[in-house]
Parts: sequence; structure tokens; C-alpha cells
Amino acid sequence: MGIDLNWVELIGYGSTALTIATYSMKTIVPLRVVSIATSFFSIAYASLLGIWPMLVTSLIVLPLNSIRLYQILKLMRQIRHAPDGAYLVEWLHPFSTRRRHKAGQVVFRRGDSASFMLLIEGGKYQLIETGKIYAPGDLVGEIGFVSPDHRRTLSLICIEPGTVGEVSYSDVRQLYFQNPQFGYFFLQLVGSHLVDKLQDARGELIEIRTQAAAAAAE
Repeated sequence: MGIDLNWVELIGYGSTALTIATYSMKTIVPLRVVSIATSFFSIAYASLLGIWPMLVTSLIVLPLNSIRLYQILKLMRQIRHAPDGAYLVEWLHPFSTRRRHKAGQVVFRRGDSASFMLLIEGGKYQLIETGKIYAPGDLVGEIGFVSPDHRRTLSLICIEPGTVGEVSYSDVRQLYFQNPQFGYFFLQLVGSHLVDKLQDARGELIEIRTQAAAAAAE
């Protein structure tokens, strides 16, 4: 019994359509799914017509795309269920250089050039302008990484003898581009701090307006 070439051609056109579709995918998960489907069509088409180079290529590409899809879905699950920023310290620690500070020592001042962030390992530190306290396990100094001029926006002082891990922005940049999960948590960290600043500014504005209204009433 001969092969129905109409069906073979249909499979071939299906493979072509899916291949074209992969170039229109904007996100990685649909891209991998369509690529896997393309491989199945290509394997069927190449097997029926005996196109061995195409068959070998598709047999190699199929497991590669399947593995990558599994890794991406696993990474997304980890991101979804992990505590916010839980892994940042773990990722940054190998790149850190230990520094010690005495109580009362100013670590950096507002307006200073910013080239590193700090992992608090011991002691206590405080942002002078806001009064916010940083304890072991906290990260500070990351805003300078995303500021346009790479300048400190606040001043940090050591209020109890402490130890920090200093991580250069060049290492942070390397991790950011190489590790999507790190980039996700880092953006969450920066975003949460920026939101805190906006809320503080809003609170100060409300207080100023309240005081002005009280003064006007008097």
C-alpha cells in the first residue's frame, strides 16, 4: 500500500506553519511549546519521506526544547513560591568582600558616588535621614545601582559594631543578566524600597499640610 502524499504534504505544511509561528512568539514558554510541536511534525514528515538530515535534526531539537521548557516552568514555580528576596543574600555572598565598622562610623553619605551594595552580616546600621534600621540578613545600598547618576540618595551609619559583605555593582550587573531569578527578586527589592520612599514622602506631605492648616486656623 502506497503512502498518501496528500497527508504527507499536509504534515509538511503543518511543520512549516509552526516553524513560522515560532518567530512570532513574544514570550519564552509559548515559543518552547510551539517548537516542540514543530519537532513532532518534522519528525513525522521526515520519516515518511526519508529525509534523514531533517529527521536527525528534529530528534535532537525535540529533547532540547523539552528540557528547556521543564527548566523554565520549574524556575517559574520556584519564583512563585519562594519568599520575596529569600535567595538574594545566598547569590550575592560569594561575590562579597567583608568589611568591619565601628559604632558611629559613617559608611556612606548622601550624594557620594555609589559603586557597591552591602549585605548586613552583624551589628546594626541606620539610614540617617529616615531612621530605618538594618540588621543581619538585610541588604542596603541597592538604590544607587538603578539611579541615573549612581549616587547615594541617603546616608548610612553604623550604630552597633558590625560586619558587612560589600558587593560591587559590576558583580550585581553580571548576576542580573545571567540569572533571571536573581533579576526578578532584585527588582522586587528595589521596587519595595521605592514604594516605601513614596509612602514616606506622602506621609510627610500630609503632615506639612495638616500643620499648615492648623497654623492658618490659629
